[in-house]
Amino acid sequence: MTSVNDVRTEAADEPSGYAAARLRLLQGEAQSGPPRRSALAELTDDWLTELFGAGAPGVSLIAVGGYGRGELSPRSDLDLLLLHDGSADAGEVAALADRIWYPVWDLGLALDHSVRTPVEARKTAGDDLKVQLGLLDARHIAGDLGLTAGLRTAVLADWRNQAPKRLPELHELCEERAERQGELQFLLEPDLKEARGGLRDATALRAVAASWLADAPREGLADARRRLLDVRDALHLTTGRATDRLALQEQDQVAAELGLLDADTLLRQVYEAARTVSYASDVTWREVGRVLKSRAVRPRLRAMLGGRPAPAERSPLAEGVVEMDGEVVLARAARPERDPVLPLRAAAAAAQAGLPLSLHAVRRMASAARPLPTPWPAEAREQLVTLLGAGRPTVEVWEALEAEGLITRLLPDWERVRCRPQRNAVHTWTVDRHLVETAVQAAELTRRVGRPDLLLVAALLHDIGKGWPGDHSVAGEIIARDVAARIGFDRADVTVLACLVRHHLLLIETATRRDLEDPATVRAVADAVGSVGTLELLHALTEADALATGPAAWSTWRGSLVADLVKRVAAVLAGDEPVDAVASVTAEPTAEQERLALEALRTGGPVLALRAQTEAVPDGSAGEAGDPEPLGVELLIAVPDQPGVLPAVAGVLAVHRLAVRAAELRALTFPEAGEGAVLLLDWRVAAEYGSLPQAARLRADLVRALDGSLDITARLAERDAAYPRRRGVVAPPPRVTVASAASRLATVIEVRAQDAPGLLHRIGRALEAADVRVRSAHVSTLGANAVDAFYVTGPEGAPLPSAEAVSVARAVEGALQV
Repeated sequence: MTSVNDVRTEAADEPSGYAAARLRLLQGEAQSGPPRRSALAELTDDWLTELFGAGAPGVSLIAVGGYGRGELSPRSDLDLLLLHDGSADAGEVAALADRIWYPVWDLGLALDHSVRTPVEARKTAGDDLKVQLGLLDARHIAGDLGLTAGLRTAVLADWRNQAPKRLPELHELCEERAERQGELQFLLEPDLKEARGGLRDATALRAVAASWLADAPREGLADARRRLLDVRDALHLTTGRATDRLALQEQDQVAAELGLLDADTLLRQVYEAARTVSYASDVTWREVGRVLKSRAVRPRLRAMLGGRPAPAERSPLAEGVVEMDGEVVLARAARPERDPVLPLRAAAAAAQAGLPLSLHAVRRMASAARPLPTPWPAEAREQLVTLLGAGRPTVEVWEALEAEGLITRLLPDWERVRCRPQRNAVHTWTVDRHLVETAVQAAELTRRVGRPDLLLVAALLHDIGKGWPGDHSVAGEIIARDVAARIGFDRADVTVLACLVRHHLLLIETATRRDLEDPATVRAVADAVGSVGTLELLHALTEADALATGPAAWSTWRGSLVADLVKRVAAVLAGDEPVDAVASVTAEPTAEQERLALEALRTGGPVLALRAQTEAVPDGSAGEAGDPEPLGVELLIAVPDQPGVLPAVAGVLAVHRLAVRAAELRALTFPEAGEGAVLLLDWRVAAEYGSLPQAARLRADLVRALDGSLDITARLAERDAAYPRRRGVVAPPPRVTVASAASRLATVIEVRAQDAPGLLHRIGRALEAADVRVRSAHVSTLGANAVDAFYVTGPEGAPLPSAEAVSVARAVEGALQV
């Protein structure tokens, strides 16, 4: 494949030829989008017609596939069929093919070609669904027009006759492709052609329509297809390659080529187009299934009824809402123009019944339904909560409402988060879909709270502020107050919802980044939450939010930390004070911790215990209650207190390719055993690959690391050079800050950085170099991001002065930027 510069060179050699005209067309700004694609197809038609020349009797040149539709992007393949009736001399047909194919190859254009008779073409189409789909778009270029028309007629007749068999095959092909490629509307680096909701699906919908068995919803579909093609054109022009993958590093250039503000605007347009195609596909394939099922069942019913058509059964679901043929439709007596609650009532009924809303019903409600008054009547609020509480079926129903604009009519603030991308590898969904997914997860937790309605609405609104500049929690609180009042909640409930949105990250951030033994930590959360009831809701919202984010955002370990924090905060809100701060230093060790610590004191060296951990899954969690869920491997290390313990242990783990998922560090003292103190490190680790190392090997290397005979820094330097990076992702620089007022007993240094082998080792070395004592550490890894908090003091055990704390943070940040 040649680049754009190669084509420019060839055009210079042949200024009046096809290459030069093609280059002028692609570089010109006068035409873009459909006009340019059509012009390119026409230009190519003329060139191929010249190459075909007088041809031969009974031969025609046909464009198929995308070229047949006249949709030539700058780097599209030329899909060509040289059709002959079998009467021409084989050598003459072969010579004609060479006369056409070789000039195409000489220009570096990709060519998908075949030479067949009509019988061969139809047989190949019958054996290969992809060939048949390409022939559905056959278009005459040159030669025997009657031969082309005859093939088109035969192919369309074959397709319609074979539709009951071929359409299920096509549907299965689409499903398999979606499984491989993912959903275009959620991918950060989508394949515009192959992903679900992409150009392949749009072509499949054309094929369904050509079968006369069912048709796709046409409103917005042509525009969605055009937008995806426009993006592909810009991608081809900016990269100079025949690619359909919209890589991260190319999105800004593509956006500029299309005259868009930035890459986020580009992705949002792509997502909106993909959502239109995906919804049209869902509706169309559902209709295909209904028609095929009806064809299989109705003849028998017709025979039983003496030839009369079988009446469709209608089962009532709610006021003005019935089920018919596996869909939710409006009752004959329904009057959407007089019933403003009907869209929510129909949606709630459909979701609770696990049925789709019919396209006709949604469109009728969208065109005729009256707007709800402000505030909403109680029934409307109840129906919204019912819809949100239906669990997984909520998603399909919500998408149907959104496709026809009903969601933004009900909740105008939704427009700002609709199809908004989240450029964070931890997040699976766009902002709006994440909100719906959080409601789905929250529906599983409603038995744990006293106000499930507030939980579900808070789940729907918790990230609503991401459509506005600044801290999304702060912006979201303002929006949530307005939305909650508009929905009809009273003043007290509005305050609770605003609090939940404002602090929806409070529990997970505090539990994983702060010392829970510190009374200041617990008191700060209690002051923010204000009541046990709100705490209960925030606990459930935290879990639902994390579960809806993606697999890296929640684990049993994180859940246990949040539960521990909630228990402590609940005690404060109930009137009990948190445990004295000294408990974080003098808390009684477990029997095993005491054994390891005493052994470390006795031997004067490190003592290790390595074991797998499991925990029963509580009721209401994923999996069956009581089934063991792996938590990783727990590594307990006791070392006599000495400088360099944290970087040494972290370095040894990195050398052995043990990824740190979580870590805690604290000091134990045993007055009866003398003046010495023991550092106890509790790690949660997992092998990057292969089996776990033996504890004896870890101990031997740790001894060598502590006495300086093992150069961990040198060992890790080679590893850093080969550490895999995310393709196309430029990691933001590390950020190290001092968390003011986080603790009265120590200075909290918070580190946020891209996770990498040896990261904790480098942090530990920087803290040692700053001559501070790590009183406790709380380490967590979320996807590719490390978020760690270190409680440090000066050598005398007091918090650092403000200026010194800032200096330490800068030193650590500098060490991580090297």
